[in-house]
Amino acid sequence: MNKFTVHKGLVAPMDRENVDTDAIIPKQFLKSIKKTGFGPNLFDEWRYLDHGEPGQDPAGRKPNPDFVLNQPRYAGASVLLARKNFGCGSSREHAPWAIDQYGFRAIIAPSFADIFFNNCFKNGLLPIVLPESQVDRLFNEVAAFPGFQLTVDLERQVVIEPQGQEIPFEVQPFRKYCLLNGFDDIGLTLRQADKIKAYEAERLATKPWLAHTMAP
Repeated sequence: MNKFTVHKGLVAPMDRENVDTDAIIPKQFLKSIKKTGFGPNLFDEWRYLDHGEPGQDPAGRKPNPDFVLNQPRYAGASVLLARKNFGCGSSREHAPWAIDQYGFRAIIAPSFADIFFNNCFKNGLLPIVLPESQVDRLFNEVAAFPGFQLTVDLERQVVIEPQGQEIPFEVQPFRKYCLLNGFDDIGLTLRQADKIKAYEAERLATKPWLAHTMAP
């Protein structure tokens, strides 16, 4: 998992409430568990005018020119600005995979669905909760100023606007520690690899029969 320390990026506004995970990554793309290749199908039913299926070449599809991520001014955006209850619906982990693989590193919203919120941290995304009034103001700034960028400083827990104004946000210390160091659940476990190996060696030395499997 990539570390998250300080990130500066173009902001794309997703001006819809209750965006669910089936909108983020539709169900037909859930067949793969490889954790790769989902970026082209992020918001698939909104980004394209034709129906998408796994394995299609995006270059041969019909983009929806009215969808925000297809507008040239938001090309390359890496900070997603969203409305309340973002990520509701089913618990599919493919949703944060798709957002991350599209190129987003942080999501700012007044609230998130709990499971989606937790899955973001496990996959290197930083979901930031800000007051709704603050999010409203940021939406206005994005609309008024093409190329609007924000800097997210996780260590200091602030979102920094272009003029230098800082907006503080809260994050649980353990989640912050994991993101700053790039630790997912497997990475956290592997920190104890030497102790695990030592335990397994001692266990087999005292109970050697555990090394044998029973015949079918």
